[in-house]
Amino acid sequence: MRATPLRRASAPTLFGLLLAAASAGAQSNAAHAHIGHVADAFNDTPAGMGLLATSAAEAEFAAVHADLAAMDPTNLEAIKRHVAHVLHAVDPTLIAEGPGGGYGLRQAASGAVRHIEMAASAEGASDNVRTHAAHVAASVGNTVQRADAIVALARQIQATNSPMEAMSLLQRLMAESAALVPGRDANGDGRVGWEAGEGGLQQATQHMTLMKRGEGLVQ
Repeated sequence: MRATPLRRASAPTLFGLLLAAASAGAQSNAAHAHIGHVADAFNDTPAGMGLLATSAAEAEFAAVHADLAAMDPTNLEAIKRHVAHVLHAVDPTLIAEGPGGGYGLRQAASGAVRHIEMAASAEGASDNVRTHAAHVAASVGNTVQRADAIVALARQIQATNSPMEAMSLLQRLMAESAALVPGRDANGDGRVGWEAGEGGLQQATQHMTLMKRGEGLVQ
């Protein structure tokens, strides 16, 4: 059946078409707004960075100070000092002072998961958004779990009086810190995917880029 030309539409029909177009744009913008919070900018992060970039910056502080803690295996005081810096980078509500950004990896990564899930559930979100949002959420969810493991190990290190025990715990903490950005090949297949237990912030960033490209937000 031949479509009715737009110029012949009655006023109510024309109004309905315009309203539907505006509604579709608003729905798309809702998903895109949450994508922007994850990938580009967020209002309460240091320098207004996106939640993923904030997560990565705090993860870098955590990994550096985890390595510094291992520099002198017999110096329990130095181990605990650097582990406190790791804790500050992961969750500054636990250690208020430190060399991190003051926002905290755990808060930034949890926020990224929350906002990417909101993007996927926004009315009118595209299949592209929903698909890659699942990948991003899985990878950043791994990061949140690793952050929780780091906090638990750091607290055990703070509580011990044995340098040997502290170093044993620190080796595990270092492994978790080292996986925050690149993820971990948990299944031994020679690659790091986005799946639970594997992906890290690097994989999340890759899928955010694919998502944005699919939405026409980047070239």
